[in-house]
Amino acid sequence: MKLFERLLGRETRVGIFVDGPNVFRPEFDVDLDELRTLAREEGTVALSRVYVDANAGSALIQAAEARGFEVVTTSGDVDVKLAVEAVEAAVAGRIDTVIVVSRDTDFKPVLEIAAERGLHTVAVAPGTHGRSDALRNAAHDEITLG
Repeated sequence: MKLFERLLGRETRVGIFVDGPNVFRPEFDVDLDELRTLAREEGTVALSRVYVDANAGSALIQAAEARGFEVVTTSGDVDVKLAVEAVEAAVAGRIDTVIVVSRDTDFKPVLEIAAERGLHTVAVAPGTHGRSDALRNAAHDEITLG
């Protein structure tokens, strides 16, 4: 049992929130199975969401759903929807660990609010190109793929 789980007295509930337009780009080779595995290494996956805009291809949506991710399609700004839902899950007590997969500094407040509430935070970058140091530094743990 992990230290965080011992402190909680139960299995850790994990929420993984993936910034689709920022992560699923030609210069990155992001594997959805790898993201799922990363989340499972933190505990029991309670929420796993990939956020995409209206331009997302059907192949990405089908691949995400086939791997157990809920796909959230927005007509507006993906960042706002992801941030609101991640903070809501953290504040509502539905998760103990917040994982944000992005290169975007805009998610720094999400990790800060979660940490203030006593949640464990993880920032996952799809690669070193354009990686946000501010996002990495706001998280308890950081992972760079590839």
